[in-house]
Amino acid sequence: MDYNAVAVKIIALKNADLELRNKLIERGQLGDGYNKEMQQLHNNNARALNEIIDAIGLPTIAKVGDEANEAAWLIIQHAIALPAFMKKCAKLLEVAVREKNADPVSLAYLSDRIAVFEGKPQLYGTQFDWDNNGELSPNTFDDRNKVNERRKLLGLNTLEEQTERIRNQAKKDHQLPPSDFEKRKQEMENWKKEVGWI
Repeated sequence: MDYNAVAVKIIALKNADLELRNKLIERGQLGDGYNKEMQQLHNNNARALNEIIDAIGLPTIAKVGDEANEAAWLIIQHAIALPAFMKKCAKLLEVAVREKNADPVSLAYLSDRIAVFEGKPQLYGTQFDWDNNGELSPNTFDDRNKVNERRKLLGLNTLEEQTERIRNQAKKDHQLPPSDFEKRKQEMENWKKEVGWI
């Protein structure tokens, strides 16, 4: 297997994702529900990455280098309409972290994302969404002190610092809260059922 060619392919998938995200930001459409074009791109990227994983296993740093490893993680994080794929990758990532072949921070983000979609509290406070005050806030987590302890062990900033950073980035990207919070919440619940999270 030519790992260099695999790395190039994974990076190209990530670049397509970021290109579309930037277009949606420019159009002011990023925060307006899960854009259909973006969902389709995320699903296609995940399917392409899944074929790679079936062929070579998880694209670790040792196999594909730092950039492609990071790109693979981003593709996995964005495959939110494919719960089985995300859970499969989380298991592979757990093994890679244990074997010191992957960054524990990547696993923290992926585990939190899966927990949020399953309606469970996150452990690291990495996942944010709009609250009913129109602010980006961490999704439900178990305990603020424990979250900050876990974050510190991974070399992450505090939850409070991360909240400020996320809110500032949203302002920079001109992201706005949903106009109807309750409607968006209901749409999100319906979508989670539709794709199989709940």
